[in-house]
Amino acid sequence: MTEAVASPLPERSLDSAGAAAAPSRARYLVLAFVIAAYFITYIDRVLLSVSEPFIEKSFGFSTVTMGWVLFCYSIAYAAFQIPGGWFGDKVGPRIAMTCVVIWWSVFTALTSLTWSAASMGACLFLIGMGEAGAFPIANRALSRWMLPSERAIAQGSTHAGSRLGSTLTPLMVVPLIGLTALAWRLPFLLFAMVGIVWALFWYRFYRNSPAEHRLVNAAEEQQISRALGFRTGSKRRVPWKQILSNPQMWLLGAMYFCYAYDIGAFLSWFPKYLNAARGVDLKHMGFYASLPFLAGLLGDITGGVVSDSLVKRTSNLRFARRIVSITGFWVSSVTVLCAAWAADPMVSLAWFAVALFALELTVGVSWAITLDVGGEFAGSVSAVMNTMGNIGAAMAVAVTAWLASEFGWASAFVVIAALAALAGLITFTIDASRRFYSEEPAA
Repeated sequence: MTEAVASPLPERSLDSAGAAAAPSRARYLVLAFVIAAYFITYIDRVLLSVSEPFIEKSFGFSTVTMGWVLFCYSIAYAAFQIPGGWFGDKVGPRIAMTCVVIWWSVFTALTSLTWSAASMGACLFLIGMGEAGAFPIANRALSRWMLPSERAIAQGSTHAGSRLGSTLTPLMVVPLIGLTALAWRLPFLLFAMVGIVWALFWYRFYRNSPAEHRLVNAAEEQQISRALGFRTGSKRRVPWKQILSNPQMWLLGAMYFCYAYDIGAFLSWFPKYLNAARGVDLKHMGFYASLPFLAGLLGDITGGVVSDSLVKRTSNLRFARRIVSITGFWVSSVTVLCAAWAADPMVSLAWFAVALFALELTVGVSWAITLDVGGEFAGSVSAVMNTMGNIGAAMAVAVTAWLASEFGWASAFVVIAALAALAGLITFTIDASRRFYSEEPAA
């Protein structure tokens, strides 16, 4: 199923005096929509971890049982990355994003009606199926719109949207839980409605190619096409053989595995850690849990700005991507250990904020690399990378619960620090200046 291509745009490249018109800026509105999508995705995702202590109390679940319930979401999120990316390629980001957001929003609402670990696990699995396609489809949407010099900033901004969702969710959810007799079930209903509203506006606004959009003038369409090096409305077969046989693809995936394990552990268990290990009561947990994610939001934007600035100053894409990621991973590795071993809870929280800031310096750069090396096939490259990443995130949910129960929370943070250090080493081997495919794909 594919969308019909819109009729050609009317001539808009000349103003009334016959001079060349300035390029329009419709691509920034597209970026704003994608940022909002990332924000909503992480509201729904962090909603699970913030509600986790209340769900445990309501159902009488143990920490290990709750870990397996959350694992259902994580394994589906990992397994459906490539199918989600394929779906976006098949029908286009306009229809694909509309479908997946409505899908996971419906099952988010249905989660409020669950009555057992099995029923909740089933709903979370189906939410994970839908959310799995969000980032690869969104990345493909941006690949046809954003200029190369805007890639890291754009990716940093989208992931800042996700961290804003991570930051605000605890502040919104904890008061809502105490608002009515519905308790933890009310936020699932409300945030499901937000997703459905976004999907309807996305379908009305977005087009799969700048050439199809009524707000894009000829100057902007030509600017994008020239900068990207391919026709934005073209459809070519994904060169899977070249992408999957390139060792750089697997190195990029391994690096992202380490990142996603670390951030997945924080997203799933940090509120629980504050309550169980640091003695933060449930009433104040939302505020304190939000602070490191706020620092992560700043890290997302900073990483993108610094990397793109280095690209412009040095014209060395490989250096500009590597230096930001290596610095972020290694600083995060050290400061996570400082946080875990700090005796004072407030000192620990400050170190965790630094650790998440440093870790998030890397994420916008990682997704910018998929645009650098993937070109018009960035959606497919990012789907492979994110699949490996979310295998790590799925493992983090179950492994962190097991380590915390058997050996204490400090052991879980040692693993997080070790993987951050390893990710920095792997980044030395990744060359963002070389495409993952070399031949012209067959039509």
